[in-house]
Parts: sequence; C-alpha cells; structure tokens
Amino acid sequence: MLRKKIIGCFYRVYNELGYGFLEKVYEKAMMIELASEGLKAINQYPINVVYHNIIIGEYKADLMIEDKVIVEIKAASEFHERFEAQLLNYLKATDIEVGLLINFGPTPKFYRKAYDNMNK
Repeated sequence: MLRKKIIGCFYRVYNELGYGFLEKVYEKAMMIELASEGLKAINQYPINVVYHNIIIGEYKADLMIEDKVIVEIKAASEFHERFEAQLLNYLKATDIEVGLLINFGPTPKFYRKAYDNMNK
C-alpha cells in the first residue's frame, strides 16, 4: 500500500511538471505530494557507510518515507545501471530493505529494489 501511494505521488508530479526540470524540483514537488497523502517524508536523508565500525562514506538519499522506503529521484533521458547500483548501495548501508528509483525522464519510469537485511 505504501509503495502504491508513493508511485501515485510520482505520477501526479510527472503529469503536472513533465520532463526537463532538475532533480531538486521534482524532489520538492514529491515532498508536497507525499505530505498531501499524510506520509512522513524526509528529504536528503543522511546515510553513513560503515566499515569495521568506522564511517568511511557519507551520502544523502533523496527521500526517506515512513522510515521504510528509500526513494532515489532521477531526471535522466536514459536509464543507467549505476542508478540501480546507487539505490542498492543505500539499502545495503541502512536497515531499510525496500527502495524505489523514480525517473522523471521523457517517459516516467520507476524501479523497485529490495535488499534483505539478513545479507548484511
């Protein structure tokens, strides 16, 4: 149900703004749509990469929704595998198991990624 709400927000933003804006614009619009759905969302959510109990990298996911789903926003004309790898790495670095990659490209597309915490 949560995933469907997020994807619904994605399509509403895409239908209104279309293709061609910077990712930040879509991120802000998504925050408005998510709030209208009553969803708790944090933008630029900090993620630390830890190795042997030492922080070796610091990143920011575009959105964290309901402390359950990481959303990475792209506005690319073509999909690149590195986008999926980026999202998967965010999942590996957190306790979150589900991520959505949403692309506000010429054609709106989304991809779901999952990473089982048992693999950590």
